[in-house]
Amino acid sequence: MVRAGARPRTETSWLDSRHCFSYGRHYEPDNTHHGLLVVCNDDRVRGGTGFGEHGHEDMEIVTWMVEGELEHRDRAGAHILRPGMVRRLSGGWGLRHTEMNPASWAPARYIEMWVPPDTAGLEPAVDVADVTMALAGGGLVPVVSGAGHARGPGGVPLTQAAGAATEGARPLRQSQAVLWAGRLAAGEQVILPDGPHVHLFVAVGGGVLDTGGLAGAGILAEGDSVRLVAAGPPVFTADAATGAEILVWETA
Repeated sequence: MVRAGARPRTETSWLDSRHCFSYGRHYEPDNTHHGLLVVCNDDRVRGGTGFGEHGHEDMEIVTWMVEGELEHRDRAGAHILRPGMVRRLSGGWGLRHTEMNPASWAPARYIEMWVPPDTAGLEPAVDVADVTMALAGGGLVPVVSGAGHARGPGGVPLTQAAGAATEGARPLRQSQAVLWAGRLAAGEQVILPDGPHVHLFVAVGGGVLDTGGLAGAGILAEGDSVRLVAAGPPVFTADAATGAEILVWETA
């Protein structure tokens, strides 16, 4: 279990970023990844600011919006992310873009997560979906997947944003990784995936994780994370007062 306050932190005049793993100038040789997940940053960007043009190569980058707006621009066009939306960006052989908070009066908060692709040097790609309606049904929803998830629980198609290519979880160029998201009501329980590497991040609210007596159980608050390794089917119960929004990576 890693508490929010114990994570490395990068602060500038416009950015407050907290890292689950080694990132940038914060390098810890024993904290570089969990399974295939190599980056999980909780970013807060001041209004009217953001990341100028920069590039990515050979990385699958998933962005989950928590608060505010984030505007993405590249040569192919632009889109704005809002809460309930998820984006998968494939760096491929090289993609340059900007990410800015277009609202001068309000901060933006989002979780950015990276996993390596199966194959290097592919064509860059960007895929966006609005999964608000799928999340409203409760439980965990596969929102980005390299394992072929096409629909949410009960066979209900995941809602798309304009320009999204297909129904269901956004495709990931990594066959051994799935991102599950849950917007859980107060007291709601979900069973987490039982995989070789499972990473739980509490984006909003809190709850209790029960791992059947194994290490890692306990009360979790916003920003806390837990790394599980073949821990059986852990159960997460959302806080009875606040509920919870959680992100769960299942990787090889």
